[in-house]
Amino acid sequence: MIHRPTRLAALGLAAAAGLALTACAEDGGADAGRVGGLADVSGELQGEGATSQQRAMDRFASLFEVAAPGSTLSYNATGSGSGQSRFLDGQVAFAGSDSPLQGEQVAAARERCGGNDALHLPMVIGPVAVAYNLEGVDLTLTPPLIARIFDGSITSWDDPAIAEVNEGAALPAERIRVVYRSEESGTSDNFMRFLSAAAPGDWRLEHSKSFPSATGSGASGSAGVADEVSQVPGAITYVESGFARDKGLGIAAIDFGAGPVRPTPETVNSALATLEYSGEGADMVVDSGKLFAMREAGAYPLVLTTYEIVCSAGYDGRTRDLLKNFLHVVLETGQDEALAELGYIPVQGGFKDRLAAAVDSIS
Repeated sequence: MIHRPTRLAALGLAAAAGLALTACAEDGGADAGRVGGLADVSGELQGEGATSQQRAMDRFASLFEVAAPGSTLSYNATGSGSGQSRFLDGQVAFAGSDSPLQGEQVAAARERCGGNDALHLPMVIGPVAVAYNLEGVDLTLTPPLIARIFDGSITSWDDPAIAEVNEGAALPAERIRVVYRSEESGTSDNFMRFLSAAAPGDWRLEHSKSFPSATGSGASGSAGVADEVSQVPGAITYVESGFARDKGLGIAAIDFGAGPVRPTPETVNSALATLEYSGEGADMVVDSGKLFAMREAGAYPLVLTTYEIVCSAGYDGRTRDLLKNFLHVVLETGQDEALAELGYIPVQGGFKDRLAAAVDSIS
């Protein structure tokens, strides 16, 4: 079902919030726009990576300029794979990535960080929507159905397996057109990890940052796949929910095993409440296998925990202080309703406290 896009409203709210912060700063209300305890440093901080967090980074950049005058963020949204490569090559201070470093990358990061380990900080949380373009259809899917659609086993919207969980829906006899991310993407990697965990009997392909090209067609970036689906009747994709809403796409309710659930702040926070980590200490790598296999009522576990991958130590003093200033601004002023309006889930409680401690530990 095509709905009216909400991007202008979301951006308007974000802009209004930014203007309010600026006005408070000009009026001397430092508490509203500035963050206490920031290091006395200025300059440009460079990051690169996941397109899934691009709009969050745009907002954080505005807040950073207000809270730390003379400081700017340059974030290049090229995809998780590119961001990781640029970080490992020492060309940017941090990488935005929807999946953690793996294998030889861990050793490469230690070398890049002057013999110190890299940290994965899940600073941007966003539900992944299974988004579609079907006029007049309010769709429910299950993980096995999603797996069979995206591996090409189910090819028509009126397939009996889809009809069985959408009783009474007017499903068209129309070809399903799968759209996937054409470049290396942490979103692809996590989506396939989800299918492996939630539908192991139906999804037998190995996860990777590159989606198998045997089914469907590719488009570049989160905005690219959402735009492609909006133009192609019968199309379906996996994309961060904010991008799907921007294009007015239908967002499927997913029955993970305890009834259909839609991605909302409440359902996502229900899933995050039981989050476990495979990393240790300040390295907050999420145990995605346990998250994606969750079947609790009212929880939506198909969530991207987008990491800012940073060095635990090894930066020059100026870069370290700029990075820590930025991350503290993100945590202290960026987790608000304006972020939620952009399609992300503001972090809170013990999860937020652990992130703050991890940022403090960077030396």
